[in-house]
Amino acid sequence: MSRFGQEYRVGRSRGVCAATGQPLEGGSVYLATLCDRPDDDGFDRLDFSLAAWESGARPEGLVGYWRTTLGASDTAGKPLVDEEVLMDLFEALAADTRRGRVAYRFVLALMLLRRKRLKYVGRTGKGANERWLMVPRGSEATPPLEVVNPHLRDDEVRELADQLGDLLPVQL
Repeated sequence: MSRFGQEYRVGRSRGVCAATGQPLEGGSVYLATLCDRPDDDGFDRLDFSLAAWESGARPEGLVGYWRTTLGASDTAGKPLVDEEVLMDLFEALAADTRRGRVAYRFVLALMLLRRKRLKYVGRTGKGANERWLMVPRGSEATPPLEVVNPHLRDDEVRELADQLGDLLPVQL
């Protein structure tokens, strides 16, 4: 088992509203949330019906959220998360220094590089202090964002990308 085994697993949709406990019905629009798990570096996914969300229901430890439709994946593959959601999550994880969160942010950066939302402009430091420097496309005049390189093996990158893909339906 890799160092990103069970303790870093993220949850999948349970198909029920976290606020009301009512099942989410096929075809309904709902809000999927990514929440900080207080006892480890992992994330929980909680879903909220549109009505519950609009009435103010919010989970503790909210890191990010996105709108989706239940059952949309039945015919056209998984509904894909908007790139803005990925950027918001990438930015939200910037200040978190827990090892698992640093690794998730690094993998998100790789996804955003591939999607051409971030541009690699260099690196600084060496070894455990190595940071990749990136700028959002179209913002090349702004100071670069630093992304800690956790020196993941290829299989660890794939594992974390798969876990994020389970949580956030993204296309690499």
